[in-house]
This record gives sequence, structure tokens and C-alpha cells, in this order.
Amino acid sequence: MTRLIAASLFLLLPAVAALAQDAPPPETVTLEEATPHDDHDHGVPESSVPLAEIQRYVAVFRAVKQAYVDPVGDRELMQGAIRGLLLDLDPHSAYLDSEESSALDEAASGAYDGVGVELVQQPDRTLRVIAPIDDTPAARAGVRAGDVITAIDGRPISADSVDGATTELRGPPGSRVRLTILREGEPGPIELTITRETIRIVSVRARSLEPGYGYVRISAFQADTGRELNRHLYTLNAEAGGMLRGLVIDLRSNPGGLLNAAVEAADAFLEEGVIVSTRGRLQIADSEFHATPGDLLEGAPIVVLIDAGSASAAEVLAGALRDHDRAVVMGSRSFGKGSVQTVLPLDNGDAIKLTTARYYTPSGRSIQAAGIAPDIALHADGDARSVGGIRESDLPNHLVGDEEVADGRYAQGEVLEGDAFIERALEHLRTLVAAREGASAPAAAP
Repeated sequence: MTRLIAASLFLLLPAVAALAQDAPPPETVTLEEATPHDDHDHGVPESSVPLAEIQRYVAVFRAVKQAYVDPVGDRELMQGAIRGLLLDLDPHSAYLDSEESSALDEAASGAYDGVGVELVQQPDRTLRVIAPIDDTPAARAGVRAGDVITAIDGRPISADSVDGATTELRGPPGSRVRLTILREGEPGPIELTITRETIRIVSVRARSLEPGYGYVRISAFQADTGRELNRHLYTLNAEAGGMLRGLVIDLRSNPGGLLNAAVEAADAFLEEGVIVSTRGRLQIADSEFHATPGDLLEGAPIVVLIDAGSASAAEVLAGALRDHDRAVVMGSRSFGKGSVQTVLPLDNGDAIKLTTARYYTPSGRSIQAAGIAPDIALHADGDARSVGGIRESDLPNHLVGDEEVADGRYAQGEVLEGDAFIERALEHLRTLVAAREGASAPAAAP
């Protein structure tokens, strides 16, 4: 793929996206309209443009135009300036050219051409794998979470954003791309040749683990995830004779996706209350999403599996179910991507992906940079396999979490692979079901 890269750590907030749809075109938006009325920056109103800084920029622009060793076009210089404006904000804000913007839309729909891997860019421009996507060319070729891609087709990575770098991984189905990878424990670089495909992610898979116990794997949150989850739950309930006794929801290495898809998934198991809220500097970025009546499992116990590759919308779902005491979370600390990005289209077909809000679990807790610590921690032993994961807090210029200053450091999460962890979740689920059914059984007559 690779474009799920953008969607993976990306929460599309419909209310904030209205900025790009209902507001005037970006070139006509005044600073008063685009910023909150809050004068706290060295006594200068935020609606003011610092004239000295503008003059300094014009001086540098002219110097480059006149003296750089090769001619540079105005458009190229201006695009570079805009990219630089966003570059140091946080790892998820970026300038997207028209190709990157279109690819982001394709990723959200779950269909695109590429290899299928979720990435973040490191300061030296190499790409670290958060997780390969289930049943994609990257996963089948042996790409692993934690791998570091240092070159693509023998060339070092030159792009200065993950959105730009991953366009090099895209290409027509049937074409090949060669990745040079550094892997922990390996003495030298590994070369993997991957054949690109049209990636059509099946975001929800389900099966029965044993009579009365179901398993749902959500690999990413796309436009159809909520609908597919409901469909599978109806099927599992029917196979169980009317209603499941318990369910395992597997969110391991789920890089996230659309916020509204996570809200729909949580709503399937909740009767009422807040699912997630978002808070930003603009009023339009503040919102709450609430559950509607109707728990498709009628209160049957749930165990949610997470790991270091569980990010963004996956953390929204896990946090919502735990805060409502609707599920027990097992596994390893999650990635900690608790911010919302809004895509603002520009008049030339390009777009800006801008971090506009933090999201909060129903208890009011932001997991930005901290991640979700499981109720029950799992580690590899026996046939189970885990590898060290990365965290949002490891990324340069990451958005500071509300609890980050107080806590300072967070445990390193692990990527937990294999069916052994599903068996552990099932074992605990049986305990929860026995306790629930025991509590509901009528007392024996004296």
C-alpha cells in the first residue's frame, strides 16, 4: 500500500472537516476567522501578522531566487515554505500534494495500490514499521513491526514526511519494490522484494472460538467497519443459538483510521453515555459522541486485546469500552496516538493535514503520548512472539500529552503476535462468563 500510513494514524473528525467545506476557500479566510480570540502570545494578539518576520521571509526568498546555484521556481519555493511551516509542529501535521491527498482518500475507503504497511518517519528520514496490515503483500513478504526501512529500490529515502516517502511505495499492481530493512537481532541489512497489489482491506473478520464464544478481528477502521462489525455480531449470535456468552475483540496492530468508524463500533456494545470527546482551540473542534440504546451482546463479557501497534481509533474503542466497564483490556501498552487531524483542501488540489484537537475517553482522560495501559499485561512466552514497539512519545516533536509532564516516562509497549494471546484472552473470558452466570443463577432452596 502504503497509504494506510496516512489513514492509520489519522482520525477524520467530520465536524472539524467542515472548516474546509463550509468556510470560505483557504485563501480568503481571515486570521480572525481562523484563530481563537485569545491574546496570550507575548501580548501580541494572535490575529496580528508579525511584520518583521514577514520581511525576514521575503529577504530570504529573494536571496534564494537571486543567488542559489541553480534556478528555483516561485512555486517550488512557496511549497517548500509551506511544508516547512508544518514540519516542526507534530509528526502528524503535513502538507499533502494532490497525489498524496488523493491517496489519503483512497486509504480511508480501504482500496489502493501498494504493499500494505503502517509507518512513521524518523528524524533521519528512515521509516519505522508500526505494523504490516493483515493479509497484504508486506505481511506475506515477512515485514515485521519494528523494522526500519532505510532504502527503497536501493535509494535512500529523501522525502521529509511519511506522506511523501510512502508515495515511493505505491505503484501499479504487479510491479515490484525492493526494501532495505534493518531489524533488531539481525547482523546486517535485509533485502525484501515485494510485489504490489490492489489492497482491499477486510477490516473485520470473525469466527467462533468454541460454542458460545466469539472472536472478532478489527484490522483497521474504515467507512464500512461499523456495518461489517454489526453483520458479524448477528452471525456469531445466531451460531451461538441466539446470543454469545462472551467475545474477544482483537485490536492488536490496528493502526486506527476513521473516528466515526470507532464510534460506530463502540456503540454496538454500549447502551448510553459518551464514547469519545474531542477538544481543540476552535469551538468547532470540540465535540462529543454518544452511544445510542442497544447492546448487541446484551451485556455478555468482552475481552479486548491491544498491543504497541494499536493506535488512534483502536485506542478510542478500547478506552470507551473500558471506561464504561464494558470490557477488560489485555495485552501491552498501546501506541498513544490521541490527536485528531483535519484535512483542509486547497484550491490547487493540494491539502493540509493539520492536528486540530486531542481526543478524550469517557472518563475525561487523554491518552496522547501515554497510550492505554492494559488491565492485564501479557508478555511472550512459549509459542507466543512479541517484539519491541515504538510509542507516540518516541516521535520527535510529538504533541505533549495532558498526563505526560506528570508521568514523564511510559512503559515500552510490545507488539504481540500469534494465536497464543487469543487463547489467553479466551481463558480469561471464560472466567468472566462463569462469574457473570454464577451471579445470575437463582439461589438454591434451603
